[in-house]
Amino acid sequence: MNLVMISGGVRSGKSAYAEKRARERSEAGSSSVLYVATGLRFDEEMDERIDRHRSRRPESWHTLECPHELSASAYDGFDIVLVDTLSAWIANRLMALPEDRCRDRETTERILAQVDAYLEELGSSPLREAIVVTDEVGWGGVAMSPLGRWFQDVVGEANQRLAERADEAIAVISGLPWRLKG
Repeated sequence: MNLVMISGGVRSGKSAYAEKRARERSEAGSSSVLYVATGLRFDEEMDERIDRHRSRRPESWHTLECPHELSASAYDGFDIVLVDTLSAWIANRLMALPEDRCRDRETTERILAQVDAYLEELGSSPLREAIVVTDEVGWGGVAMSPLGRWFQDVVGEANQRLAERADEAIAVISGLPWRLKG
C-alpha cells in the first residue's frame, strides 16, 4: 500500500491536488475511490466549503463522512482512499472537549495514539493507495488562543508522524505541488 501525505496551508490547493491525484490513479487502474470527509457543517461558510469540495468529486466516487472516528476497516472493497483532512479530524476532537481540558496532556497523548493506530491500520490494509490530506500548521504565526496553540501542537506532531510513515510527502503551495519525500 502506498501512503501519500499531502499538506499545505489553508486554501493552498492541497485538496484539489489530492483529488486530481486520486482521479488519475483511479482512471489508470480502473480503481474504486472512497473519499473520507472529516469536515463538520457548523455554519454557512463551512456549508459552502463542503459543497465546493463535493461538487469537484466524480460521481463514481463514494463518500464516507467521518468527523469523529477514522478506521481503515471501513474502507474494505476500495482500492484508493482519500482522507480530507487529518487536521480537521483533530480539530473536531479538540473542539468537542470542555474548555478546562484545553492542553490536557492525557488528551493530547490519546489523540496522537489514535493517529498512530490509524496509520498502522492503514499500512496493513489491502488498499492500493491512501492519500491523507492535512493542514501545514508550521508556516503561520503562533495562534492567539490556547485552543489554537493546542491545535497547532497536536497537528504538527501528527503531521510529523504521518510524514515519517508516508511513502510520499507532498506540500502544496499556491496550487503547486512540491515533493518532499518519495
